[in-house]
Amino acid sequence: MPDNSGQLHAAVVVVAFDFGLRHIGVAVGQTLTGSARGIGTLMARQGKPNWRDVDKMLAQYEPHQLLVGHPLNLDDTTNDITEAASRFASRLGKHTGLPTELHDERLTTKMAKSGLAEAKAMGLAETDHELAACLILQSWLNERANQHS
Repeated sequence: MPDNSGQLHAAVVVVAFDFGLRHIGVAVGQTLTGSARGIGTLMARQGKPNWRDVDKMLAQYEPHQLLVGHPLNLDDTTNDITEAASRFASRLGKHTGLPTELHDERLTTKMAKSGLAEAKAMGLAETDHELAACLILQSWLNERANQHS
């Protein structure tokens, strides 16, 4: 896609994680198409995934950047899960060496639970965890597209 100077930009592949203490939804997307789709749900023990499973998933998609949903309260305050998601994002960035960013995920879990049947029919996600990761990533992609238009 050319920018104002006429130069072409390669698509940036991004993998997003919807952090949970028992399940971590994962989605992949890229900036050229501006679309996201679920790619799996990692099992976790108290927020800690099997890092080999994370590595396998990332090796398959070769992302340039990672996102982790930041579960703030509606009034912008934090809670225990907010802190746990922040710790996960920090560990993920250190483990992979990839740029890792937190992205606001308010209401994505509720939206994922209500929209799962439709997302399954469209082939976007198989679980509400995957769909929540898709919604986090789609929000990030939309914000990025709006900033660059």
